[in-house]
Amino acid sequence: MLKNTYNIVGVMSGTSLDGIDFCWVKFSKKEHWSFKILAAETVAYSAEMKTKLNASIALNSNQLNQLNIEYTNYLGHAIRDFIQKHQISNLDAVCSHGHTVFHQPEKGITLQIGNLPKLAQQLQQIVVCDFRVQDVAMGGQGAPLVPIGDALLFAQYDFCLNLGGFANISFQHNNQRLAFDVCPANITLNHYVQSKGYSFDNGGKFAAQGTVHDPLLKALNSLEFYKKTPPKSLGLEWVQSKVFPLVDSFDLDTNSVLRTLVEHTATQIADVLHRYNLSDGLFTGGGALNSFLISRIAERSYMKISSAHPDLIHFKEALIFAFLGVLKLRNEVNCLQSVTGATQDHSSGEIYFPSID
Repeated sequence: MLKNTYNIVGVMSGTSLDGIDFCWVKFSKKEHWSFKILAAETVAYSAEMKTKLNASIALNSNQLNQLNIEYTNYLGHAIRDFIQKHQISNLDAVCSHGHTVFHQPEKGITLQIGNLPKLAQQLQQIVVCDFRVQDVAMGGQGAPLVPIGDALLFAQYDFCLNLGGFANISFQHNNQRLAFDVCPANITLNHYVQSKGYSFDNGGKFAAQGTVHDPLLKALNSLEFYKKTPPKSLGLEWVQSKVFPLVDSFDLDTNSVLRTLVEHTATQIADVLHRYNLSDGLFTGGGALNSFLISRIAERSYMKISSAHPDLIHFKEALIFAFLGVLKLRNEVNCLQSVTGATQDHSSGEIYFPSID
């Protein structure tokens, strides 16, 4: 018999490497799903781990296996600290995304480290994780996975837009859920602001001081990815091979690079909103706090953007990965064919149980 309530900790590590997001949440199922966030926080990576994760894409298989073990242990300690800090008991599961190293679905490759079975043993909890691999094996993009949560938890909005490392959007279109990565967001802005000694451009203040460089903006908007139809997704490899070399070829001052990247992001998002006639949205992710970026999206899209609750801005992805785990525990669909391009809707992820000595 299926339960009506679930006590879950959701765990998310994003491409921007700002830390591990934790969300302790209670889900309830009556006619519709509802949720209550009980505690949430972001724990920054140690300098050592951040350096290792930044370099992970260049590792050979043996080195990557070793990092996977090390990161799983690191994640386990961080999760256990969160559970102890908030005195959480009677958990149904810990649902963890892991950290993406490779995501090349066109080659049938996706790797999220930190999803080893030993995590369940370390925590002495049921762990639901590794949500992308099955979808890629079924011919899908393995991303985005959040839209099933958007559809079931946030149906009151026309669309949900997450401004994380990448901007991704989710909405109903012709009686099915569509979702895809729109363009880079924080992953490029954070990269270039580092030259000023900052990890992110707080409020977009540096970008606001720059000047849009029209030739660079035109070149960015002409990238082949934007001509593709959904489903489609982006990864770090694409940014490193397509975006960074293009930006660097113009030899601009940092503020103008940031200003042009903001305009590029705003342009691509506004184009999608216009194309699908979308108006009332939920904006989340770290980029939702970039007031200059938000103002450019608002002006480009001719819409008023209202602020979401801070817990949703920061922890919506961790919340939804917790929810994906609940759906997996119930053997219900948590991955949509219309979104990823897989051969069918399916219930994705691995469930690990702690062994009993």
